[in-house]
Amino acid sequence: MVRQTRHGATRRQSKGAAFDRWLDHAVCVAVITALVIGLAAVVAHWWL
Repeated sequence: MVRQTRHGATRRQSKGAAFDRWLDHAVCVAVITALVIGLAAVVAHWWL
């Protein structure tokens, strides 16, 4: 059986790649901020 090779499977950099990176970074910051605020609220609820 002959093994078929794939052509064109590499990801190409699109014009919106910089925006995608910025958006991904913004989402990460928002998620981490929400986790910290939620954890602080839980701790404040337990201790106060």
